[in-house]
Amino acid sequence: MGFDSVWHWLIFLVIVLLLFGTKKIRNLGPDLGEAIRGFKKGLSGDDEARQKEEEVARRKEAEQLRADSAAPDAASTQSQRDSSETR
Repeated sequence: MGFDSVWHWLIFLVIVLLLFGTKKIRNLGPDLGEAIRGFKKGLSGDDEARQKEEEVARRKEAEQLRADSAAPDAASTQSQRDSSETR
């Protein structure tokens, strides 16, 4: 004797509604969806951390390039200032 009949399922659903109430059952779907999203985010967290590290490395490299290219310009303006002071 299992849940072969539609009546068995209806009685089961009525008992579940009485035990948990409609509000808890109504919130079950969004809560389950949020839990699944959190689980997926946790699994891909390693990938995101690696991407952030790579982006930080790229930014530091770009800043270094900008600093290196700005250094000769500063040296040339300093030499111009020196030559104008001697005149």
